[in-house]
Amino acid sequence: MTRYRDIAEQLVGEIAGLPAGTRIEGEYEIAARFGVGRAAARAALQELERRMLVRRVQGLGTFTSRRIDYRISPAEAPSWSRMVRASGAVPRTVVRSCSVVPMPAEVAALLKMPEGVPCHRLHRRSFTDDVPAAYGTEWVPVSVVPELAQALRSFDSLDVILRGSTGALPRRAWTRASMAPIDPEVAAELGSRTGDPAWLVESLNDDAGSGRLLCFTQRWMRADAVRVLLETGPPPG
Repeated sequence: MTRYRDIAEQLVGEIAGLPAGTRIEGEYEIAARFGVGRAAARAALQELERRMLVRRVQGLGTFTSRRIDYRISPAEAPSWSRMVRASGAVPRTVVRSCSVVPMPAEVAALLKMPEGVPCHRLHRRSFTDDVPAAYGTEWVPVSVVPELAQALRSFDSLDVILRGSTGALPRRAWTRASMAPIDPEVAAELGSRTGDPAWLVESLNDDAGSGRLLCFTQRWMRADAVRVLLETGPPPG
């Protein structure tokens, strides 16, 4: 067994009992403690990453990881915060921008609205246990929530806003999940490297009561932070 694997095995034992999101030693500290070069220290951390035991966030450090289960199911509301809490982690979402723009043709086709009608374009970064985990774009017609920017000052959950302002019961009318390499913009938001694989979950949401289309969302999720579970039928039993 090579030296970096010896180090990785020792680190596995040391971090086993730490809470998710705990910052651990970086390459310099590990190299100094074990008397090895940075290459061996880096390889040890990469081994922990491969096992999805830690997350390395550029500019912040290395953190113990706990992958949440992000369940896509007819029985589950399309809510990031609810899903994170149900998995035992702590959610937090930060609005990066919210502006009213003409609805693009591809989004208008999905929402069955005329191209160019006013639409909120919302960019948000989401965290699990205070570590970046997801980043996405949400398109909400102004006719659905006229004062979305104001509502976001009080609530960080779009699901809560839609329920409160429209009385709707949001559900997924259509969802597509795929894994693809991320571009530089998304990588910067997630603290990842450009080209790292991540989940892309696209969802068209409507009101379970009326069928009215409410929004279209595109969310990138770090694969080392989220395990996407797709359930297409009713629970067994």
